[in-house]
Amino acid sequence: QVQLVESGGGLVEAGGSLKLSCSASGTFDGINSMAWYRQAPGKQRALVAHIATGGSTNYADFVKGRFAISRDVLRNTVYLEMNSLKPEDTAVYYCLVSVKFRGDYWGQGTQVTVSS
Repeated sequence: QVQLVESGGGLVEAGGSLKLSCSASGTFDGINSMAWYRQAPGKQRALVAHIATGGSTNYADFVKGRFAISRDVLRNTVYLEMNSLKPEDTAVYYCLVSVKFRGDYWGQGTQVTVSS
């Protein structure tokens, strides 16, 4: 069984910053890629950022230059540092973890609200 625990969401004013984290625990052989998605009300879930096993990253155009994804391999944790937040960044943010030989797992989601 693999458990994911997200934290770090909250309410912030436009221009502010937040840092999300997602930690995986349980019995598994390791983690491949990790990613963050978000889903705003009435919209489909969309990829925000992705980090591969080797550490290479890619970002959705709407967050490039403002968000940074990173991972702590020893702690099986992925982070999303969000800067220069805008009201349109308001959404529930989900981590997605690809576990070796086990498949993909979603976090429970954490709400990020950016006020104007």
